[in-house]
Amino acid sequence: MSEKPATPAPLARTVLGSGPGLLLAHGAGGSGINNWGPLLEDLAAHRTVVAPDFPGSGDSPYEPQAPTLDELADRLVAAAVEEGLETFDLAGYSMGGAVAVRAANRHPQRVRSLLLIAPVAGGDHRLRMTAELVVGLSDHPELMARFMLSVLFGSTWVSSLTPEELAGLYDNLLTPLPDGVRQQFTVVGEVNVRGDLGSVAVPTLVISPTEDMLVQPGQHRVFAEGIPGARLAELAAGHMAFVELLPELRKLVMDFLTGLPE
Repeated sequence: MSEKPATPAPLARTVLGSGPGLLLAHGAGGSGINNWGPLLEDLAAHRTVVAPDFPGSGDSPYEPQAPTLDELADRLVAAAVEEGLETFDLAGYSMGGAVAVRAANRHPQRVRSLLLIAPVAGGDHRLRMTAELVVGLSDHPELMARFMLSVLFGSTWVSSLTPEELAGLYDNLLTPLPDGVRQQFTVVGEVNVRGDLGSVAVPTLVISPTEDMLVQPGQHRVFAEGIPGARLAELAAGHMAFVELLPELRKLVMDFLTGLPE
């Protein structure tokens, strides 16, 4: 008789603030703090913010059995419920955008709105090949840092840097990768949530960095065109709009969240 698989451990998470719930889904290779940190203080001033770490990121341990997109969505929602949030607004960045949409479909009674920043829709050969390249480079930190430097940031912003600033950015990208980076970028390469979009029935804002070379803007527009009533806002930035245009990003995010019904 085969043993039942062990119940996965709850995701580690950062919890801040008070008020209506806001659940945050981070991107591949990131973490709750790493991706959402620049906005957490502003968000926590208006919301009870729950920012979980997916397995192998932040404070969540690596799991040999890679979670599926459905499992990531369910465990993300479970983290909010464990913190006492029955309903919540849900924000997803990059891979977290795909997780957020899947969560909205699997738990429609809990998700009040969607905020998607540079989201991954999948179903695209170029994105799949990019994700496979990241997985292949994960054991080569210098090559990975150079690749990420070329695709994470917009050309306008990178061109404005001094040689010293560019060198410092490269050094920052040499920091050790989280243990879950291969699993998470495998999800990015395999995911396809295009079929989920038509059944999303909550207010949705899609923020598209127009110079995104990691998850190209065509991926973002899939969400804006496929989710009924979704709004599209564009920023002249690369994938890391949190770094390049933080004040403009903050305004879009806060205007959306504070404009939602209580």
